[in-house]
Amino acid sequence: MGWVISQLKQPNQKVPPTTGLHPQECMERTWPLLGHVLEVKNRKGLFSHLSSSSQFDPLTIESKKAATVVLMLNSPEEEILAKACEAIYRFALKGEENKATLLELGAVEPLTKLLTHEDKTVRRNATMISGVLASNNDVKKLLRELDVMNSVIAQLAPEEEAVVHEFASLCLASLSAEHTSKAHICAQGGLEPLLRLLGSPDPDVKKNCIECICNLAQDFQCRATLQELNAIPPILDLLKSEYPVIQLLALKTLGVVTNDKESRAMLRENQGLDHLIKILETKELNDLHTEALSVMANCLEDADTVTFIQQTSGLRKLLAFAENSTSPDIQRNAAKAITKAAYDAENRKLFHEQEVEKCLVALLGSENDGTKIAASQAISAMCENSGSKDFFNNQGIPQLIQLLKSDNEEVREAAALTLANLTTCNPANAKATAEADGIGPLISTLSSKRDGAVANAATVLTNLATQEPLRGSVQSHDLLRAIIGPLRSANAVVQSRAALAVASTACDAGARAELRAAGGLEPLVDLLRSKDDRVRRHASWAVAVCASDELVAVELCRLGALDILEEINLSVSRKNKYSEIAYNKLLNNNLSLKYSQTGYLSSSNIITDGFYDYGRINPGTKLLPLKELSLQEPSDLRAVLLINSKSSEVSPPLSMEDRSSDTGYGRSISSSSSLRRTSKEKANAGFVSPTEEKSEPTSGRNTVLSKSATKEKGSRKGRGKKEDEKLKEEEEVMLVPKVIGEGSPEKEWYPPSDPIFSFYVYEVTKTILPVTNIREQIVTLAKYVAEKMGGPIARDKLYEFSWELHISELKFQLKSNVVPIGLIRKGIFYHRALLFKALADRIGIGCSLARGEYGRAWNEVKLMDGSRKGMIGCLPPPEVFIVDLMFHPGELMKVKSREAELYRFL
Repeated sequence: MGWVISQLKQPNQKVPPTTGLHPQECMERTWPLLGHVLEVKNRKGLFSHLSSSSQFDPLTIESKKAATVVLMLNSPEEEILAKACEAIYRFALKGEENKATLLELGAVEPLTKLLTHEDKTVRRNATMISGVLASNNDVKKLLRELDVMNSVIAQLAPEEEAVVHEFASLCLASLSAEHTSKAHICAQGGLEPLLRLLGSPDPDVKKNCIECICNLAQDFQCRATLQELNAIPPILDLLKSEYPVIQLLALKTLGVVTNDKESRAMLRENQGLDHLIKILETKELNDLHTEALSVMANCLEDADTVTFIQQTSGLRKLLAFAENSTSPDIQRNAAKAITKAAYDAENRKLFHEQEVEKCLVALLGSENDGTKIAASQAISAMCENSGSKDFFNNQGIPQLIQLLKSDNEEVREAAALTLANLTTCNPANAKATAEADGIGPLISTLSSKRDGAVANAATVLTNLATQEPLRGSVQSHDLLRAIIGPLRSANAVVQSRAALAVASTACDAGARAELRAAGGLEPLVDLLRSKDDRVRRHASWAVAVCASDELVAVELCRLGALDILEEINLSVSRKNKYSEIAYNKLLNNNLSLKYSQTGYLSSSNIITDGFYDYGRINPGTKLLPLKELSLQEPSDLRAVLLINSKSSEVSPPLSMEDRSSDTGYGRSISSSSSLRRTSKEKANAGFVSPTEEKSEPTSGRNTVLSKSATKEKGSRKGRGKKEDEKLKEEEEVMLVPKVIGEGSPEKEWYPPSDPIFSFYVYEVTKTILPVTNIREQIVTLAKYVAEKMGGPIARDKLYEFSWELHISELKFQLKSNVVPIGLIRKGIFYHRALLFKALADRIGIGCSLARGEYGRAWNEVKLMDGSRKGMIGCLPPPEVFIVDLMFHPGELMKVKSREAELYRFL
């Protein structure tokens, strides 16, 4: 070439630049001039030894550089092209490095053009090179970009030689390994010639074609095309091949195509199951057994197939083959085949009749972890059959518990899943699991690194804990401490199962106290914020269970559970029935908040000391604690009514005998000190001696507390005005809770005490509780409450009842908006209804408290009417009455009656 270029350097001759050019480009630029140079030099006598004929004599060239041969691929002569392709083919066969070199030299693009060359030899050699080069990933990428599919598929035509078929199919097999090429080959009609060539006499052609079909079958659309082309028969014929690799590829292809039900039917219709069973029965074909089982596993998904092989004794042979085989792969695939088939109810029934359970239990004892996992999964699938579930009660559960102790996390996960399915809705299996000492390994599995193992172990423990006889055993293994880790998991399934385990285990006070002490309430409350519906639902259920204890409920509220549940219940999409139950359970342990939010307390909501009625608040509004409300300065806001019969260090209890009321309702005057002392002892003790009882009036009302001022006047007789004023000031100081000064040391805060309410409790306990008739108890208590709150009021005189001034005076005297209920001497509907409910709860009278509008509130009671009989002689359901505490104290009005409606509403 250098010589040629040197000859071109003549005067006035333009030479194309060749420095730095690729050899191919250099050839393209100099080739047209080569003929001209030879012609010129011949004219000058330089080639006088050549023939004078215009025919160019053949030239034999020996090249040792691949680049030179690559340049020859652009030659117009068929013989040169054929020989260049042959040399490149031999070069490419030597290794991957040579394929990469040819790619760098630019050999791929001219080769693809030669695939459609008119010369048969050139086309054949180019196809051979393409088949060899296509195994290189970079070459495959370039071939896809050059869009050679049509050219390669064209080489599969019947008129082409077998060697062309071999290397064209080899090229397609390499290209079909790429996902993007599968659909392209199928779209270009490549499946039909590939299927036709499965009948080729050349084994290499068969091997390449079935390999390509196997790759293409992984695409859904390609599988559909294979069904249309009736691909099953030619593929089954390959199982008779004498070449194991072809048989193996045929089985792999069947394993892919039989994922579709239509293909499984075609296989069954073409006696494909017989071929598979024969392969399994032939020991010499043990290298094909694994793939044959995979195909069988797909076929067993159809009940018709299971029935067919059961009728031909094939099922029994399959089970015996799986149980007796020493190959872990075969055992594993046999178990997988059973698993797939067991998802169908009819298949499970047939398997149970064939005692497949014995085979699976035997496989659990394998030394291979993969076989153990597959056998566990098969048992898990068979658990849907009740007969199988009962079989594994004695055989299977002990082996599965042993697998929980495995070092292999996957084995533990599979065993836990199987135990979860075995123990769900099956008390006998749950009991068998506990008796086989399975609780300890299950607790240990809660610390597994695999989320599936943790979730399944939690499910098994939940199934055990729901059985009351087993719950104690579960609790004794410190489940509630071990479950805290799963509660903090980031996996939603684990969180859900862990919360469910808490709900089923924390069913008694001891367990809930243990959970609280272990710090399990905080992560449980955090789960209420989850975006997962199941997690929120199960966490709400667990909170509802834990909220049965007051201390636990208080702690849950402190952690924000009540606020979160309220927010959840306000959301239409996030609330659930358990969130509502949990919210109400927490409210039942915080009746002050419940009454403020809902305006209703049922007969089961027992008012205890510390309850306060703040008034109605809107959802989402925070209710301030009593301490904060007590320390606030009095204002024009509604008075907070307090129920508290406990004495405190701030204000010692004071009996009603320490004072009598005058027309001012808020001023009290003391009697003798000895009487005060006796009353205080009664109030604090809660009971009196027989002598003291005889001295008390029997009318249900203390005569000292009457409105008459006879005793008051007698006690003041002989006293001067100054002495009376001094005594009055002392009594008022005693009634008002003392406030700690700024300079005094800080002491523990106590709610304001209410010695008067304490005495109310004493009186109703003594006089009303002994009454045996419930109706009489209610009527007497209603009259008692009305008397303490200002007596009966005529309906048309209600507006003249100046209770607001009285309440304002109390707030001023107490220097607080919080007013103990016992200090109120003039009360209307909501004052009296609260006092009635508080006293009724103390003596066991069931009644509810409901709040209405404009200061209305009422109590509802249920009474049986023994005079009426039910339709079958039984007592009718109790009737609901509203108790009148205002207009006609003690009157009972039927709910929804005109009188009741007038009492409830303005």
